[in-house]
Amino acid sequence: MRYLKLTLAYDGTNFSGWQWQPTQRTVQGELEAAIREITGEQTRVISSGRTDAGVHAIGQVVSWSTESKHAAEVLLRGLNANTPRDMVIRAVDEAPEGFHAINDSISKRYRYLLYDDPIRDVFARHYVWQLWQPLNVDAMHEGAQALLGEHDFKSYETSGSPRVSSVRKILDIAVERRVTDHGERIVIEVEANGFLYNMVRNIVGTLVEVGKGNRPLAWPGEVLTKQDRREAGATAPPQGLYLLNVNYNF
Repeated sequence: MRYLKLTLAYDGTNFSGWQWQPTQRTVQGELEAAIREITGEQTRVISSGRTDAGVHAIGQVVSWSTESKHAAEVLLRGLNANTPRDMVIRAVDEAPEGFHAINDSISKRYRYLLYDDPIRDVFARHYVWQLWQPLNVDAMHEGAQALLGEHDFKSYETSGSPRVSSVRKILDIAVERRVTDHGERIVIEVEANGFLYNMVRNIVGTLVEVGKGNRPLAWPGEVLTKQDRREAGATAPPQGLYLLNVNYNF
């Protein structure tokens, strides 16, 4: 048996999320169909995280165990020849025996994009959360720093995907305004040793309330202590969220 690490990017707009579903178009379903086409194997691959419908990825990581003897570069070409245009396999790499995309990860980093101009950008509607008033980015960044470190993030977890523990460690969180090729964006990036269901989107929804001036700087930290999802802000919509990269020890 051979273990491979696949790195994927995809536009989540027209996918019903990552996870295979019998009657829906999913990233996992398209990838496994491509694998079947070039190897004949009926397999289930494992991703580092199950992104929801509308969520994008720049560096999703997938573990795949296979009997295929094809070289990695041959598999890369073959997979990309058999996958749709809104996803791409960026790399196929040999991985250690038993490699597991979830269990072996040491951290993940997400990016969330906001657009706060009152004139909507019609070309960005599938890729940012469009808000109609200017946000105070400095206040959002300062308020976010209370989330750094190890905490119980139960207040930032949407019900529906229970975990043994809701304790996670945020290694880095930053909010800044950037000028990109597509115009000015507010960029929120969060890196942690693991994430709860909708954790990033709930953090973003909370920080937006600070950015609007509806809540004080201390509020994101206060929400942590409440241990109640109802105390945090609304869940940000999926289209602004990107899985940026996943880190491993090899």
